[in-house]
Amino acid sequence: MSDGGVSIPFITNRRRGNFLGATVCASLMVYAFFVQHGLGLVPCPLCILQRIAIIATGSVFLVAALHNPGNAGARIYSFFLIVVTGLGAAVAGRHVWIQSLPPEEVPACGPGLDYMLEFFPLTDALRMVFEGSGECAKIDWMFLGLSMPAWVFVALLGLATYAVLVNWLLAQKSEK
Repeated sequence: MSDGGVSIPFITNRRRGNFLGATVCASLMVYAFFVQHGLGLVPCPLCILQRIAIIATGSVFLVAALHNPGNAGARIYSFFLIVVTGLGAAVAGRHVWIQSLPPEEVPACGPGLDYMLEFFPLTDALRMVFEGSGECAKIDWMFLGLSMPAWVFVALLGLATYAVLVNWLLAQKSEK
């Protein structure tokens, strides 16, 4: 391409690429709700924060798709996507770290997220969530040797990379 852009197979323009990113995020959330309601695995506070990050990522992808900006706007969306996925990956990474602790070092189980948000100031509730608890250390689900938070970490890093490819590097093509 003469404008320095790259080509991504099956993605012909940014709008479609961003819709695909939003669809991937929606699919991740559908699976999370299936695991919760279909398999009966209740999400811990860190899992809920990871869900918020996936929803926020999907929302930015969707807004970028609907807006369909030019090069400068697409780079701004790329920046927001990197920030949101980075925050989510940090939460997922913290969760994986808590799960890797020996049983004697795992923090004690604390109150649920709803209780913390209702009875504590937001900063204190978030601090308690990030400290983790015994329920966050429990591994209920694994696939290919990785726990669900580890897969969320991988997914968010993949979405961040994809966001850069679609919104920063993909040349805007005119639709005819």
